[in-house]
Amino acid sequence: MSTLNEPKKKRLGRPPVESEQLRSRAEMPLVRAVDAWAGANGVTRAEAIRRLIELGLKASEEHA
Repeated sequence: MSTLNEPKKKRLGRPPVESEQLRSRAEMPLVRAVDAWAGANGVTRAEAIRRLIELGLKASEEHA
């Protein structure tokens, strides 16, 4: 039985973050290119996609 004086247990898992899951399809040459970039930069495919999107957006702002 718990009491009011007991500290709350930390929840397992990733902390909540304001985000949204994006789903998309890509042809295999693009997937292989992303995977190669991810491997060269020591990140996962998902992190590579996030970074590449950010780089693309930054580049488009610089050319606007």
